[in-house]
Amino acid sequence: MPKGYLIIVLHAHLPFVRHPEFNDSLEEIWFYEAITETYIPLLNHFEKMVEDGVRFRVTMSMTPPLVSMLSDELLQNRYVRHIEKLIELGHREVERTRWIPAFNPTAQMYLRKFKECRRIFVEKHRRNLVEAFRRLQDAGYLEILTCGATHGFLPLLQTEKGAVRAQVGVAVSHYKRHFGRAPRGFWLAECGYYPGLDDVLKEFGLRYFFVDTHGILFADRQPRYGVFAPLYCPSGVAAFGRDMESSKSVWSALEGYPGDYSYREFYRDVGFDLDFDYIKPYVHESGLRIFTGIKYYRITGHGLGHKEPYNETAALEKAAEHAGNFMFNREKQAEHLAGIMDRPPLIVSPYDAELFGHWWYEGPDFLNFLFRKIHYDQENIKTITPSEYLQGFPKNQIATPSLSSWGYKGYCEVWLEGSNDWLYRHLHAAARRMIELANLHRQAGGLLERALKQAARELLLAQSSDWAFIMKTCTMVDYAVQRTKQHLLNFNALYSQIMKNDMKEAYIADLEYRHNIFPEIDYTLYAD
Repeated sequence: MPKGYLIIVLHAHLPFVRHPEFNDSLEEIWFYEAITETYIPLLNHFEKMVEDGVRFRVTMSMTPPLVSMLSDELLQNRYVRHIEKLIELGHREVERTRWIPAFNPTAQMYLRKFKECRRIFVEKHRRNLVEAFRRLQDAGYLEILTCGATHGFLPLLQTEKGAVRAQVGVAVSHYKRHFGRAPRGFWLAECGYYPGLDDVLKEFGLRYFFVDTHGILFADRQPRYGVFAPLYCPSGVAAFGRDMESSKSVWSALEGYPGDYSYREFYRDVGFDLDFDYIKPYVHESGLRIFTGIKYYRITGHGLGHKEPYNETAALEKAAEHAGNFMFNREKQAEHLAGIMDRPPLIVSPYDAELFGHWWYEGPDFLNFLFRKIHYDQENIKTITPSEYLQGFPKNQIATPSLSSWGYKGYCEVWLEGSNDWLYRHLHAAARRMIELANLHRQAGGLLERALKQAARELLLAQSSDWAFIMKTCTMVDYAVQRTKQHLLNFNALYSQIMKNDMKEAYIADLEYRHNIFPEIDYTLYAD
């Protein structure tokens, strides 16, 4: 038996950004970047490790909005168009930098990777990445979790239990449809937990969830093992707590690995650096400069002034070194904890998946090196999934975690403060109206049923925690405000039409086309 176990959790999520009304949607680019820089590189490394006989376990949440976008034919086709434009730009960059030895190897690297992304997406997986991840789960390497239907921050939706039930119930049904089995675990958006939430998770057959460190440490009973073993809530659902030490070494751009000066600089992109006439065909059709993904510099130092050219070989060597350091630290952590615990300690390290590849370009390589080193170079720690751990250690302490999140200051402030607090009176009022509709129409057909389902979709989309987060971080505020207001306006229009028994088929059909998430949604989840 190893001295300790390690759970690596990758939280894969993007808000539902699908705009068929535009030919070139600025926000859809978030999705295409994530496919190119995070999801395909991760998938590629996982599949190669399987081919090489490497024993590894990864826990990965794939949220319903992300799965829906990955499965959407319109977005699949647009991604192919996107990556083919990058391949074209890659060819031009290889030619442009032919006589610039500091940049040409990097240009060739991008062209090679863009071509590989297209090959994997189009030829190997026939545009269906969800099925590829599903096969890895079926083979026992991944454990895929679901999440709230639209990543709603549940502590701030709990005033109406029907709203929480719908976020959970719609997600579970959606997961079954795409992965062919019931989900075992649930990722709480932003790790947002409140006492009693686990009762809703139990209702839908979920066995475990994750909370931040203080959610466990401030439980209603002192946790005997701290965060190094799960707690069972009184409902019987298990709560796993985040280990801060292992998390910080990857999360922190200042103290963690991603800030190393050998790694690629995120903010220096040719979309902003090169002459506009040259780069114009590869930025937004409006002429707005955007990130293309081609970046020639390494971090070098703080600020965006002087930067040294990026060197792929040196960056990969550093990623391998950091993977070895992470493994060594987890070994020593497990050895220490094993000496004071009567069971092997469990170290839970959760991260946003997009940290690996999108923000930290070498992140997928770091994980590849880490899992291979754990497999070949030591015997002290073993990667495991939450289900495997609960099966091996079924007896755990009973306690109720505290209200908590993994956001700034650890509670609800990120999603409830001066920039976004206006949201909630409207979200709560709309939830009460949806509950009213579900109670009035427990069985419906035809146009009425379509209107009720679309009303539920619009409410769920308005509840996405991403909008409040964007308002707080001041990134794409106008878009977040517009999305929230539009979904609420759509919901209220549908509510009025239903209550007046005057549904407008053309209006409903237009919303069904543009906001087509959850085609099989059960609106009666809102009913009392």
